[in-house]
Amino acid sequence: MPMHVIYGGTFDPIHHGHLRLAIELCDRLEVDRVSLVPCHIPPHRGDTGASAAQRLKLLELAVQGEPRLHIDDRELRRGGASYTADTLRQLRRELGADHPLVMVVGTDAFAGFDRWREWESIPELSHIVVVRRPGPGLDPEGTPATLLAKRKVEDVRSLRTTPAGCVLELDPPLLDISATGIRERIAAGRSPRYLIPDSVWEEIRHQGLYGACPEGNF
Repeated sequence: MPMHVIYGGTFDPIHHGHLRLAIELCDRLEVDRVSLVPCHIPPHRGDTGASAAQRLKLLELAVQGEPRLHIDDRELRRGGASYTADTLRQLRRELGADHPLVMVVGTDAFAGFDRWREWESIPELSHIVVVRRPGPGLDPEGTPATLLAKRKVEDVRSLRTTPAGCVLELDPPLLDISATGIRERIAAGRSPRYLIPDSVWEEIRHQGLYGACPEGNF
C-alpha cells in the first residue's frame, strides 16, 4: 500500500533547502508524492514574517512543474495555532485505519518532541521520519531519544507494513539554507537569489515581503 507522507513547516519563505529535501524524501521513501503542509501559526514560534495567504502563494509558485510535490493547506484553512496531532487525526480519518501515514521532522524539532501538544498520541497516528540535521543531536537521557530507541526501524519497507508507530532516521544531503537567514538578507537589502526559486523571489519583491524593495535588483 502506498504511503502518505507529509512534511510540515512555516515555509517563511519556502527555499531550495525545503524543496531539495522534499525531493530526497520522495526518492528515499520510494513514494510518488510528498505533501508540504504549511502551518498557520507555529505554536513554538509565534507570528510569521508573511501571512498565511502570502506563504501559500510562494509555495504554489515554488512547486510549479514538480508533480511529486503537493501542497496540503488544511492547517491554513483550519486557522489558529497548528498542532500536528490535530492534522494527523484529520488525515487518519480520511485515509482510514490501515493506510501507512508518515510525518517528517528534523532532529532539531524532534529533540523537543515531548513538549508538543498530545505528543504521546502521534506515534499511534503516524510513523515518524527523523531527518538528521547538523547540531548537538538528541539528549541520550531524554524522552525523544528513548522513543527513538523503542520504535526505531532500519528499513523503509517497515513503514509500509503497518499504518503507524515506527521511527526511521534518514541522513539525506541537506542544503545549508535557513528561512531566517533569507529574511535577514532581504531586510538588509541583499539578494537571496539561488537560495529560493526565482519565481518566489519575484513574488516577494512584488509584494514587498520581508522588507524587500520592489524596485531593488533581481
